[in-house]
Amino acid sequence: MTETATLAGGCFWCIEAAFDRVRGVESTVSGYCGGHAADPSYREVCNGTTGHAEAVQVTYDPEVVDYRDLLEVFFAIHDPTTVDRQGPDIGSQYRSAVFYHDGDQRDIAEAYVAKLEADGTYEGIVTEIEPLETFYRAEEEHQDYFEKHPDKPYCRAQIPPKLEKLSAEHPEKLADAPDQ
Repeated sequence: MTETATLAGGCFWCIEAAFDRVRGVESTVSGYCGGHAADPSYREVCNGTTGHAEAVQVTYDPEVVDYRDLLEVFFAIHDPTTVDRQGPDIGSQYRSAVFYHDGDQRDIAEAYVAKLEADGTYEGIVTEIEPLETFYRAEEEHQDYFEKHPDKPYCRAQIPPKLEKLSAEHPEKLADAPDQ
């Protein structure tokens, strides 16, 4: 039995590449959510007129990795203190957001953000925590983008630092980590 998490933290290529390496993650899908237009295209979302965020749906085995573990990875690989921006990507489509699927996910996300603030990990977290209404799968060319295009300049510049941080801060969560 699997569960699903939906997370937005900048360009979906970056988020997807990181979660593809996490133990217990069975699949990732890049897409759009949190907006007002039905079935938007990448161009429409990038123009900033649909209200959607670039997001990734993560299907995972909760017997191997739990939702809180996914949040630990998520908050390690993006900056939750910048409004509508991650690195060079600017616009509401790059906002930090947790789109929860049920009340348990909402409660876990709210508690985790409160913990990060209380322990001083981050100050001024702007991550939105809102219910998932509809998730639209992005065009096929955006699925597994980093795996298909590791030598594209954007990929070379933006994604490896996130993967290195994930490896350094959470090596036990990686799919290729030794069994615990």
